[in-house]
Amino acid sequence: MEAQATHTTPLPRNDLKVTIKGEPVPIAFGFGGWVAIKHTLDGKSAMLMSDTVLLQEEVNPLISAAHANGLEVGAIHNHFFYEEPRIFYMHLHGMGSPAELARKFAATLKNSKLLPANQPQASSTTPAQPGNNATPAAAAAQTGKELFDLAALDQIVKYQGVVNGSTYKYTVGRADLQSVMMGTEMTAAIGLNSWAAFAGKQADAHIAGDIAMLEREVNPVIKALRAHNLEVVAVHNHMLFDQPHMMFLHYYGRGPAAQLATGFRAALNELGKKEGGMHMRH
Repeated sequence: MEAQATHTTPLPRNDLKVTIKGEPVPIAFGFGGWVAIKHTLDGKSAMLMSDTVLLQEEVNPLISAAHANGLEVGAIHNHFFYEEPRIFYMHLHGMGSPAELARKFAATLKNSKLLPANQPQASSTTPAQPGNNATPAAAAAQTGKELFDLAALDQIVKYQGVVNGSTYKYTVGRADLQSVMMGTEMTAAIGLNSWAAFAGKQADAHIAGDIAMLEREVNPVIKALRAHNLEVVAVHNHMLFDQPHMMFLHYYGRGPAAQLATGFRAALNELGKKEGGMHMRH
């Protein structure tokens, strides 16, 4: 990510088949992790941040591997309700030179399904080779571009999303504030973002995502989401030592995509307001 001076590697769990309330959902809907490396503001060191997608029994072995390789745990929590199998998310961080961090992270993942080398290829992104007898069904697999009315959703959200397989996803940074963690500027590419992913189709969609909030924004965002009938799934930190400290709220909803997008936009509208109004000062 040239503009944010961040090297990011996606870590999708293509080995998993996930359902929500019994309905299959694509891995791109929110079951892909990532690892990002970025220089500190003084340029003397670098920081690694990662969000890893884990089955329950994978969490503690990965903690031990991370600690053995000099990385630290920032958070462990759910991002979903109703999913089978049950998925947990572990946020890891570390400091060092970029190459050293990449080595530490690769060593941490060595025996895990998360390592890209240990992953099956995503079927949806594998182009049919010429001469292959690709099954007509696979050839006609619809992407987010066909499944959703992208222009209508973009107009509601006031951003452009990105098509990823059968999903459509928005990622929105916090241009209104500077967040610094361990001497490193946190931006959208290294995890400081609000996002919304759509799966299903325009008339009958799933939405899942995350809102990155200051503490005073947490309850206004919750109120906006509930007013639009979106479910609040989790409220928690992703990072340690970040200034200002950011909270993250995960939400989920089901219905016409335009209606779900309106709920996401309503939550974004609560971000970046000037201080004031009713919030308790501690």
